[in-house]
Amino acid sequence: MEMEFFTALLSIIIIDLVLAGDNAILIGLAARNLPKVQQKKVIIWGSLGAIVIRIIATLAVVWLLNIPGLHLVGGLLLVIIAFKLLVEDSDHDNVKAANNFWGAIRTVIIADALMGLDNVLAVAGASHGNMLLVVIGLLVSVPVVMWGSTIIIKWIERFPIIVTIGSGILAWTSAKMIVGEPFLKDYFANGLIKYGFEILVIAAVIIAGNYKKKKAAKLNAERVQDDKKLMEVESH
Repeated sequence: MEMEFFTALLSIIIIDLVLAGDNAILIGLAARNLPKVQQKKVIIWGSLGAIVIRIIATLAVVWLLNIPGLHLVGGLLLVIIAFKLLVEDSDHDNVKAANNFWGAIRTVIIADALMGLDNVLAVAGASHGNMLLVVIGLLVSVPVVMWGSTIIIKWIERFPIIVTIGSGILAWTSAKMIVGEPFLKDYFANGLIKYGFEILVIAAVIIAGNYKKKKAAKLNAERVQDDKKLMEVESH
């Protein structure tokens, strides 16, 4: 039981590092037009407001996961999130800079509530209904959201494998949510089928995600080459 607790805790911490670190950038974007002194206050109060919303949302999701069928729905949603984490570059262009203190705080809280849904679902799923794990997971996300964004982004740029590991853990969490669905219990009663399914989901997400990413990079490179050729033709 202790091993399961620490495995789930490690999963939550890595999920927080990969997902919450990116969400933290919006604080800097929302406060970039304010004086330095006010920026620090926005970071503190905006983050605290966002954390309160996230605590309420996570506890609500943990409670909702008791409803039959929602483990399956949550698991399928996490599969999509795990895939998108590998494939998509984060876009913060829709986060507008505010010109006043309370406007910046409001922007941070609203944007975090919208962007933090993946984090809430992932932490709730990885905790398996254990409120202590939920609380520890959220306590980990506080310093990550408030101070860790720059460091996390640098780590991810230097070691892209972190994103793949995070995506794999999200895929594993989603698979565990699906096999934990009460009405699917009989289908996964056999340990070989259960663990085989979990491995299959992790492999499928990582392979499909990396394939899509490489394909997109190849198309982008071809587009750049075509643009260069067109420019050369026009210059002649």
